[in-house]
Amino acid sequence: MHLWSNVRTAMLGLAGLGWASLVTAPAAFAYDKHHHHHTHHTLRPAAPAASLDNAGFGPTSPGVSSIVIDARTGQIFSAIDADTPRYPASLTKLMTLDLAFQALAAGKLSLDTRIPISAYAASVEPVKLGLRPGDTISVQDAILAMTTMSANDAATALGEYLGGGSEARCAQMMTLRAHALGMAQSQFANASGLPNPNQVTTARDLSLLARDLVINFSQFQSFFQVTSFNFRGRQIYSNNGMLKSYAGTTGMKTGYTNLARHNLITSAQRGGQKLIGVVLHEPSWGSAYQQMTAMLDGGFGGHVPMTPAMVVAANRPAKPSPAPAARPAPAPAVEKVASQTVQRARPLPGTASAGVSKLWAAQLGLYEYKTNARSAALKARALHGRGVAQIQHVQRKGKDFWLAQLTGLTYDGAHATCRAMNAHGRQCDVRSLASDHLAMAAEPDGT
Repeated sequence: MHLWSNVRTAMLGLAGLGWASLVTAPAAFAYDKHHHHHTHHTLRPAAPAASLDNAGFGPTSPGVSSIVIDARTGQIFSAIDADTPRYPASLTKLMTLDLAFQALAAGKLSLDTRIPISAYAASVEPVKLGLRPGDTISVQDAILAMTTMSANDAATALGEYLGGGSEARCAQMMTLRAHALGMAQSQFANASGLPNPNQVTTARDLSLLARDLVINFSQFQSFFQVTSFNFRGRQIYSNNGMLKSYAGTTGMKTGYTNLARHNLITSAQRGGQKLIGVVLHEPSWGSAYQQMTAMLDGGFGGHVPMTPAMVVAANRPAKPSPAPAARPAPAPAVEKVASQTVQRARPLPGTASAGVSKLWAAQLGLYEYKTNARSAALKARALHGRGVAQIQHVQRKGKDFWLAQLTGLTYDGAHATCRAMNAHGRQCDVRSLASDHLAMAAEPDGT
């Protein structure tokens, strides 16, 4: 029997908070634009003006987004563009795992539960285990495949099971859960993190997710520390280099696509202090690991080099119960998920669907000031909690303007957004897109 029937009540319980946040939450937390680096601030609800000045650039905008927090208190040690929307890539799997850990903790799922493999789950692009349609995999092996090699077929199959046979329904549950955690700028469209323009988050939001995993599901933390496990006679190795390069690392996740670039979440503990670091949109794995190391060093107050004993310990996989067979792992392989082909979660019956080649945007007009364009894009997104708020510099008759849009929408979603904007007396036009980038500005001169 599918898990959906067991979690329906829990999902409806989240819906009140989740759907309310779709309407009211422009950004997850306050961020002072005048202090790019924070020291010992506490996570708190944002005033709209603070977040509007700091977000709305779009997931592929230049630069890196990062944040380091104290896992126990929520204090922020440092933050750079932590509210800029980004594509999460395989960091998405942490939200899928959050749902799975909820079900395991509630006794609605066990590590031995067998998950069926659909033709769709088997067909997703690498990295994957190579599961076949009609096959099954245990929940424990699916989790280990996700936390080590970041297997997309295992993640999709687990998502389908959690969603009662529908990955799209699981994505809805993931989004509801995200909003219940305060991740107001996050939206999920599949369980794996394969490219989808509707799947966006922020560094700050991901720190909240990681904190939930560390604090509320500590009994499953060892899954993130496994460096290798045996799957049907084949040894599967972790691609998380932080496990063997940074003293005190207790795990978490890597993620990469062409548009998302190199993403990394790391949890680490020294003494009684637990930190969580997030870096997004790094140009290389080397820079991602260097940035994470520097951020965590700053939080812990100094670098601790890895000793030979620590290296041996990092090569010795942690043992979730029941423990998988394991042996010391070689150097981790670089994670790579398919990034050329957009993988869309299959829509629920009655859900509007736009073809991958023809996405839609709600175009909100030209603004003389960048901050006004950002504000317009974020306010439009807050109406329904959908789409990616983006702005772009354009010129009209030699003058500089900023174009505001919501992209990555379905046809119905774009029209619903514009109807809502028009009802509030705001300009909004529906435009078709050929990709997840900004549509060309096509207003007549003088707009």
